[in-house]
Parts: sequence; C-alpha cells; structure tokens
Amino acid sequence: MNSTHREFFLQHQAQTTEFPLALEFERAEGCYLYDTQGKAYLDLISGISVSNLGHGNKHVADAIIKQVNSHMHLMVYGEFVQAPQARLAKKLTSLLPDALDCVYFVNSGAEATDGAMKLAKRVTGRSKIVACRKAYHGSTHAALSLNSEEIYKNRFRPLLPDIHFIDFNNIQQLDCIDEKTACFIVEVVASEQGYIPASPEFLETARKRCSENCALLIFDEIQTGFGRTGKMFAFEHYNIAPDILLLGKALGAGMPMGAFISSQRMMNTLAKEPILGHITTFGGHPVCCSAALAGIEELEQNNYIYEVDAKAALFKQRLKHPAIRHLNGKGLMMSLRFDSFEQNKFIIDKCMNDGLIVDWFLFAADSLRITPPLTISPDEIEHACEILIRNINLVTSN
Repeated sequence: MNSTHREFFLQHQAQTTEFPLALEFERAEGCYLYDTQGKAYLDLISGISVSNLGHGNKHVADAIIKQVNSHMHLMVYGEFVQAPQARLAKKLTSLLPDALDCVYFVNSGAEATDGAMKLAKRVTGRSKIVACRKAYHGSTHAALSLNSEEIYKNRFRPLLPDIHFIDFNNIQQLDCIDEKTACFIVEVVASEQGYIPASPEFLETARKRCSENCALLIFDEIQTGFGRTGKMFAFEHYNIAPDILLLGKALGAGMPMGAFISSQRMMNTLAKEPILGHITTFGGHPVCCSAALAGIEELEQNNYIYEVDAKAALFKQRLKHPAIRHLNGKGLMMSLRFDSFEQNKFIIDKCMNDGLIVDWFLFAADSLRITPPLTISPDEIEHACEILIRNINLVTSN
C-alpha cells in the first residue's frame, strides 16, 4: 500500500474493526482484484454478494458513462420523472408477482429494511415486529433493532421496542405471529448464520400465519437476489410470494443501491397522512439505476443464472475434506464449517496470502464464506478449490 494512502486510511477514515485487512487494490477485472504490486487475488466473496457480474462489466460501465454524460442527481426521490428510475422500476416489477408492482428506491439494503418496517407499521397500524434470531438486516438504528445478539446492540440502546425473536426454521415458534403483528421479516437464506436455506414448511407456515392475522410477510433478499441461488430471486424456489421484498447489494451491479417493493395500494400510504411519509435525497440515483438496469440485462442475456447449479456442484465435488464438518448453502452461496473460529481464521489468512479472497460469517465464525461472481469459470473454480484444500491441509497437519 502507498504509505501516504495507508496513513490517510488509518488516521482519517473511520474503521469498523481494530484490525482492518488494509490491502490496497488499484484495479479489478472479471473475478480478480489487483493490488498496487500487480498481485492478482481471485475474488470468492464478490464484495459480500454485490459483484454478481464480476468486476468491470462493459455493459454496466457503458450504461454508467452514458448516464453521467446525460445527468446525475436532479431532485430528491419521487418528485421528477427520471427515465432511469422509471425504466428500472418497470423492469423489476415485470420480474415479480403481480402484487409486487411498486418500487421504492433507496441507497442500501439497510435503508430498504427501515423503509419496509415503516410501511408495515403504516399499513397495519400495529407496532409488533417478528424477526429471526441471528439474522442480519443492516446496521442503521431501526435495522439494528432486528438483531437478536446483544453484543452488537447493547451499546446503542434504546432501540425500537416491540421486536420479538424466533428461531429460523422453527415452525412451532411462528405462533408468535398474531393479531398484534405488523410484519414478519425473514431471509429466504439465513445469510450470516452460514447460508442456511429456509425450509419450505417454514416459509409456507409463515405465509399462512401472516395471511390469517393480516400481518405482512417481508422477504429479505438483499444477499440472495439477482441469480445468486440459481433463480433471479430466491423465493422463486418456494413458490411463495411476500407482501414486501427487500433488495440491495447486487441490485446496483456494483453501484450503491437498495429497494423495497410492495403493492401500489400499500406503498401509496406513505404519500399521505403525513405526506413525505418516507423520503430520501439520493435514493434512485439515476447513475445507480442505469447500472442496475444494465446488470439485469446482462443476467437475462447470458447464461450466468442457469450455470449456477453446475458451478455450485463443481465446488462441492472439489471441496471434500475431513476437516470440513459441513457444507451449507444454496447455489453460489456456500459455507464450509470447521471445528473452530481459530481453524477457520487460519485458513482464511493463508488463502489471502495465496491470492484467494474468502471471509467468515457474523453469526457463524467457524464457517468460511464462498460467494464468487456468477461469472466465475470452471478453471477459476478449480484454482480456488486447490488453494482452499492446500490450506485446509495445513490445519490438519499442525
């Protein structure tokens, strides 16, 4: 790292931990990041499920440049008709069930969570929100209220009241959804627990309980959306539709963007009593919307989503080792569980030294994250697995 840049980074940029990786990359292309010395790193986490199309996609870059040359920010969200927003909203709703026909664009997944919580309270007139333990929906004040783990939230109290937690995939605990419930928010794949898919029975029962009690079912697809699981959206595997859908991460095709999507009838409640019931300055930024639309076009015009299952199968075929206690996941979102965080961290650090970027999970520190770009090739998968197995062998030999 350039010594000046490193100094600026450490002294003037807010940190999220006391031990940042502090790698400095100067360019990225395809599935690789390149540091200032020209060393290539194979990206096996896609910026945490953001870069589904890899890095430097030409169609996305061209769309960004074209929009920048036309205009950037014009007005706070929702006042002016802007073609990139309108076209993207139309495209997104065309991919979804008929009831999900109205999009509110924001800047991140956490903002989408906040907006959806407000919408659920506004529509139902209720305050009770049910969420799952060890789920991650964002770090803003409202989204943090949905985090069950005290270590992450006890220094920031008071948070939102009337939040009730159940265990993911525990059907009996869904009785917590009652006539006082505004919404149940759930990930279709429990991401930070190590990519655990929801059982069909769990989501079916959740849908039934919400419908019976006039509560809203919210699916958080911030990590799972846009082909990650082998479908455009993960809920398509279950044939169950939510009342509100949360999107982020890969939505912007590398640009910062989020959205919550519901019916026009429900979304219109945010425009009255009071007006401006939800507002954002930069939500739906025209450059981000242009990138997002180009990203969806790339997914539709290529076979990336259809190749997910075969690529996932290749990973599973190559990643067989006695030290791997379990392999979880859905599509190209997988986790390898080891005996301890110490083992996992050793493997992660060794892989980074060998030019392979992997990571752990917030609520599954003993598990290693694998979420490569959907564009990863079979040869790149073979290379990644060789590095992983070599470093797993180092653990077992010590």
